Amino acid sequence: MSTESTPALVKGAAGVDPVGTDGPAPAGPSARSPRARSTTAYLRYTAGKLAGAAVSLFAVLVTSFFLFRLIPGDPVKQMTGGRQVSTEQIAAMREEFGLDLPLWQQFTDYCGKALTGDFGTSYQFRAPVMDKITEALPATLLLTGTAFVIYTAIGIWLGARSAWRNGSAGDRFHTAFALTLYSVPSFWLGLLLIVTLSVGIGPVPGMFPTGGMESGDESGFAYVLDVAHHLVLPVVTLVAVEYARTLLVMRSSLLDEMGSDYLTTARAKGLRDDLVRRRHAVPNAMLPTVTLLFVNLGNTVAGAILVETVFSWPGLGGLFYQALSVPDLPLVQALFFIFAAAVILMNTLADVIYPLLDPRVGR
Repeated sequence: MSTESTPALVKGAAGVDPVGTDGPAPAGPSARSPRARSTTAYLRYTAGKLAGAAVSLFAVLVTSFFLFRLIPGDPVKQMTGGRQVSTEQIAAMREEFGLDLPLWQQFTDYCGKALTGDFGTSYQFRAPVMDKITEALPATLLLTGTAFVIYTAIGIWLGARSAWRNGSAGDRFHTAFALTLYSVPSFWLGLLLIVTLSVGIGPVPGMFPTGGMESGDESGFAYVLDVAHHLVLPVVTLVAVEYARTLLVMRSSLLDEMGSDYLTTARAKGLRDDLVRRRHAVPNAMLPTVTLLFVNLGNTVAGAILVETVFSWPGLGGLFYQALSVPDLPLVQALFFIFAAAVILMNTLADVIYPLLDPRVGR
């Protein structure tokens, strides 16, 4: 083998030029920094989750169109309220709402308009569907937002204390109570609260309204207090069911961290047990709980249907119940899509945020 060929062979084997050759070899993909590779992997992971969410949303859009057409009953006849209506009038109403068109054409029109945010006109209210949803949305956000803040704080706090005192009387009580509430249907609990705290039973007087959001004759600060008074029982119903799930997940996550070496090291450094829990154990145990909170937020919006119906709360859930009784197809379809979209988007947001909290995910 000639001496002249040695540098070339070394260059080909090592991937770089030795001293005395033509210069450094161009950087390949393997020369990227770990940060660049991590960012690329995260963007690829996020793009996959967003694509999956888009497919799920389209599937919900299609399902919402066909699902509610299986409900027995004629919307036009329901709108007439049983009055004697001529065949010509029924035909005119069908034409007005597009019900005389072939099913495939109704479907394509629905998908095309829905993609632009137009869900049509409500049969019973004779108003744009999005206008009715916009009117009812603040009431739902008030109810679910208040419940979310309360059950998150209670669930995390009690879950952390129960896990840290694992096996104590308080831990056994909170765990058993949470499991009981977690298995209780929300509508049944709401009815029970109405019977005991609204109507009154035995020595317990009725202290709260049976339903609605306001009395209708208040203004200013008195109006705020009136709404808060009506808000108590619906919020208690949602909190009782959802805090239990948060407590159980937080407790389980913290128990998994209890035997970790870093906690032993923290104690060995002389830190008080309370500081070890708050500064070291709880932050690491929060990762699964944060994911659950995003999922719970979407589920709470969708799950408020029964609670709003039981307490006659004028939100999206009550509106959905009214629309379903007709059936008001445009309004039902839009609300079903919004409820499902809330769950899908919150799940996707949790998936996207989790790798930022735990770099092992999505890499």
